[in-house]
Amino acid sequence: MARRSMLCSQPPSDWLVWQLADSAFPTGGFAHSSGLEAAWQHGEVRNGLELREWVLTSLRQLTHAVLPFVNAAHSEPGRVAEFDRVCEAFTTNHVANRASRVLGKALVAAVERTFGVSVRGESLQPPYCHFAPVYGATTRSLALPNEQSTRLFVFMHLRSVVAASVRLNIVGPMEGQAIQFQFSEEAESVAQNSAQLGLNDLSQTAPLLDLWQGAQDRLYSRLFQT
Repeated sequence: MARRSMLCSQPPSDWLVWQLADSAFPTGGFAHSSGLEAAWQHGEVRNGLELREWVLTSLRQLTHAVLPFVNAAHSEPGRVAEFDRVCEAFTTNHVANRASRVLGKALVAAVERTFGVSVRGESLQPPYCHFAPVYGATTRSLALPNEQSTRLFVFMHLRSVVAASVRLNIVGPMEGQAIQFQFSEEAESVAQNSAQLGLNDLSQTAPLLDLWQGAQDRLYSRLFQT
């Protein structure tokens, strides 16, 4: 398959967005709980009410700790290697750092094989392939507008966390779907509020969530990698 240029000439249809959002798209997101499993095993999240508080905090942290990388790389995909290095320095939690690199590499491979589009080139090669900057550059290369790209990123984060809570048996499948629906307005607010954020706005707003995620490797038994 001939590989396309970094920027597609035609705008994407809804079919592309649906495919990227589909759980069957092989980026490995469902292997991660973003720290929820460690929080659950340590008694921080014990029921649906506490899960809702955890999800809300997680979404708000996403605004300042992750989405600035998505925006920066989408705006300037030619600097994705630079943004990738900044992400490596910013993501000090070894569990989160590892997960980000694994997801980023899976996304790059899936997009290259599926769409024939690559963010990797001689001058663009991201050294670590962190998920957020690679995602931003990739969706730009697929001609996905930044607003739609950000909204999709937030949706995938929310969906993955809810799916993890169901697999951990914190809530049942129906309650999980209800929680995802209840947080749709908050998720939209996160997507809109983060649209103008850049690397100068990076911050860690929920250090406890970061600590829980860092404890994942010390769990006696676990379902997820993070």
